[in-house]
Amino acid sequence: MQLGMIGLGRMGGNIVRRLMRNQHDCVVFDADPQAVAQIHKEGAHSATSIKNLVEQLAKPRAVWVMLPAGEITENTITQLATHLEDGDVIIDGGNTNYKDDVRRAQTLKVKGIAYIDVGTSGGVWGLERGYCMMIGGDREAVTRLDPIFRTLAPGIGTIELTHGRDPAQSTAEQGYLYTGPAGSGHFVKMVHNGIEYGLMQAYAEGLDILKGVSQEIIPAERRYDLNLADITELWRRGSVVSSWLLDLSAIALAEDPELKAFTGYVDDSGEGRWTIMAAIEEAVPTDVLSAALYTRFRSRQDHTFAEKLLSAMRKQFGGHQESHKG
Repeated sequence: MQLGMIGLGRMGGNIVRRLMRNQHDCVVFDADPQAVAQIHKEGAHSATSIKNLVEQLAKPRAVWVMLPAGEITENTITQLATHLEDGDVIIDGGNTNYKDDVRRAQTLKVKGIAYIDVGTSGGVWGLERGYCMMIGGDREAVTRLDPIFRTLAPGIGTIELTHGRDPAQSTAEQGYLYTGPAGSGHFVKMVHNGIEYGLMQAYAEGLDILKGVSQEIIPAERRYDLNLADITELWRRGSVVSSWLLDLSAIALAEDPELKAFTGYVDDSGEGRWTIMAAIEEAVPTDVLSAALYTRFRSRQDHTFAEKLLSAMRKQFGGHQESHKG
């Protein structure tokens, strides 16, 4: 199947690579000519502009935009829509605010252009592991593009099936799911990332306690010099707290036991804030998720080992670099 891709960063480039590995035809564009040239060498068709990308696609066209949420995505979709026609599809796979999806879908529908919002989880590991996708928008367009989503998804793999579920009744077991109308995909991904904040914070605080038990303020007979790299590796095997985030923590601690490469300055990329705003709108108490978000705010003033671990996890799953060294 043919797909246009705008944005060849940490995830966009690897989405294209995964598609090409499975014989899909990709036309790509990025503001960085070197990024385009690299993917072109690997088999993609390169475009010199958004207009040129659209010209190379067969009708009905499908174009995936994989750019940072906000103004750059908004401007790109607006420009892209001027070159598309009735029956074409725009996919936004970034971390867009779901309210923007609702507005865009309504605007594009007038022009006959279908809009799909795809909450995409997988980070820099998606090329090999696949991408977990939460998909909202025009259902007919989503169905037509199922070969794309099925290729990008992880598939059932070795994960044990949930007792009582029939995998033939849903694509959830394959790692992708149509969640409903425009905005629902990014809404589910937003809450997913809010939960991620809480999980990361729990690991970070727990490991900080394990590290702190070696301090002189602790009575000598209860003072332990614990190997955190070994402990996280241990917990990966049979523990009730095992998860991919724990796997990434184990990797980070194996590479740098003291996390000396990190200051503990922890960014937030928007979804955590939006999750709390949605909770307020729904009058849903979110003590843990709110505290995790506020800790990230505080980390920009005062740093702990826990916050170094948060930074290390963000780098492991998403390739995020600390934006400030303090």
